[in-house]
Amino acid sequence: MSAPVAWTLFPLTTLVSLGASALLVIRLERVAARLGFREATLGLIAALAADGPEITTAITGLLRGQREVGIGVVLGSNVFNLAALLGLGALTAGRIRLHRDVVVFSGFVAGAIALVSVGVASGTLGAGTALGLSLVVFVPYVAVSAVSPSTLASWPVPSSITGRLERAVRDEESELAEAIHPRPGGRIDVALAALALGIVIGASVVMERTATDLGTHYRVSAIVIGGVVLAAVTSLPNAVAAVYLARRGRGSAVLSEALNSNSLNVLLGLLVPGVFVGLAHYGGAGLLVASWYAGLTAVSLVLAYLGRGLGRVSGTIVVCCYLVLLGVLVAR
Repeated sequence: MSAPVAWTLFPLTTLVSLGASALLVIRLERVAARLGFREATLGLIAALAADGPEITTAITGLLRGQREVGIGVVLGSNVFNLAALLGLGALTAGRIRLHRDVVVFSGFVAGAIALVSVGVASGTLGAGTALGLSLVVFVPYVAVSAVSPSTLASWPVPSSITGRLERAVRDEESELAEAIHPRPGGRIDVALAALALGIVIGASVVMERTATDLGTHYRVSAIVIGGVVLAAVTSLPNAVAAVYLARRGRGSAVLSEALNSNSLNVLLGLLVPGVFVGLAHYGGAGLLVASWYAGLTAVSLVLAYLGRGLGRVSGTIVVCCYLVLLGVLVAR
């Protein structure tokens, strides 16, 4: 593909993909509301739909043999999410207030999946093993988010633990209820969601191809194309939504969006396709981004826990960590 054609198609397909992703979020939320899902589950569904461009772009790269691009999109998006959703959110809002139970509840799962991604990047874990380990922590997290307090209380778990889990979910839901308030949908919403999903997939395929061709033309490394350019572009909807929520004081919703988005990116954009096409060739740059993602996840959670939220100082630290990674990748 010639450079002029690629320059024309890349911004066009980017806009189409992001627009279709926004439509997908709205319609899936309405379908989920019709099915009676709780707010925490609605938040997961919204995060999954908003991750459509990242996940489909990453899968496209992996299927085309552009493993550094696919890996870079997933892990680069995750680092960008932490910087844009948590760091930039804290800077623009002044402070993101968080209860420690929420940080522990969401952070345990996100931290575990981040560590698994490093294990895969280093060659210690295979894609299948990594997927199994990730599901061991992610499935219970989804289950806790989906069940009612009375059901949670009946589980064979110490009451002190179920009490903290219930408080964490309740706090998250109280904010998501104001941020996500769809009306119940119908068949038209199902049809439009399916159409939007198809558009997201098609546009993301073209977006990945044009970005890769432009990188080849200008001799830009695949990890920079995937981990910087595509990662930032495909994560913009999440960043805008997080800044909006942060400015309205919805700290738990911001943290949930950032960490759930990252976990879903790894699961669906990296590990599931990796089981079928393999992930043996991470390379040094891929391991670097995976380690940075895990490290910045830990830094963000520690700062949030110790400070009962994130302020401008901690937000600056998170953003600066991301900028350092950009400098390292560009300089390679």
